[in-house]
Amino acid sequence: MEILGSTFDDSVFEESRSRVSSAALPAYKPKSCEPEWFCHYERFEDDLDEQKTMKFRADLKYRRKQYQGALDDYKACLSLVPNGNLSLKRDVLDSIARCYSHLGLRERALEICEKLRKEATNTCHLTCILQLELTIHEGSGNLKKSISSLQHLCSIHPFNPWHWLKLATSHQSLLESSTCLENLNHILEPQALIQQQEERKLAQLKASMCFVRTRLLIEILRTQQFSFVLEKSKRALKEIEESLLRLQLEEETLRIISEVMAEDLNPEKMREENQDGESLSGLSIKDFEERWWNKLHACLLTENRFIQ
Repeated sequence: MEILGSTFDDSVFEESRSRVSSAALPAYKPKSCEPEWFCHYERFEDDLDEQKTMKFRADLKYRRKQYQGALDDYKACLSLVPNGNLSLKRDVLDSIARCYSHLGLRERALEICEKLRKEATNTCHLTCILQLELTIHEGSGNLKKSISSLQHLCSIHPFNPWHWLKLATSHQSLLESSTCLENLNHILEPQALIQQQEERKLAQLKASMCFVRTRLLIEILRTQQFSFVLEKSKRALKEIEESLLRLQLEEETLRIISEVMAEDLNPEKMREENQDGESLSGLSIKDFEERWWNKLHACLLTENRFIQ
């Protein structure tokens, strides 16, 4: 008795006929290039060939920190990029902005950032722009602007621990610089001194908030990590504990911070709020201050735990 679906067509077991190719395949001859062939290559076949060559040259010069030469080659490359190749255009503009930054022309670099921002269509584009802005601000030593860029990154990627860690260390650097100024400025007017002390307290609390958030995220993610990634997380956790000890917040204050910063850290909510690659059209990115800082500030005031 045949079982339904268990029979086979006899043709399945027949030997396949040998297929005779009607045309011989052409021999494959890979192109052989000398190292750094593009540095002195001038026999361009077309605009695309010239564009690729100029990009290779610019990338090499940038790597060698020859920023003016790299800038010139990137500009030459950009003029050859077709209007439809938006990905390459963004890449070259990003590189031009970085060259400007290294050359001390940070306003021109930021102008390119603004141009890229206007043309961004998804969160991946916006993330790249914010990282570029961050690099420019860090290069100029502008901590407050760096913090602003990092806050935007944390708003777009609220579950990325490394953005939070960088934000925490930036607040810590701001705290250290304000402490140094406070120690030096003994002759400040009382009102100015009070304002400086308040800024220091806020930086202390914001640094703690970000360190705690980073710790919570790493502890969630480390269960899925192995090898060198896990080692990186362990080192980060150790550094966070040391930083929190130096910040000298009371245990009850740290407990409140942990509760507030953990409110949205459940797997279901984290999946819902994953915005990688999302279109910017209609996308609602919650304000950093409103989502975390204002809520924490209110909780601390309610519990009378705000830093005095």
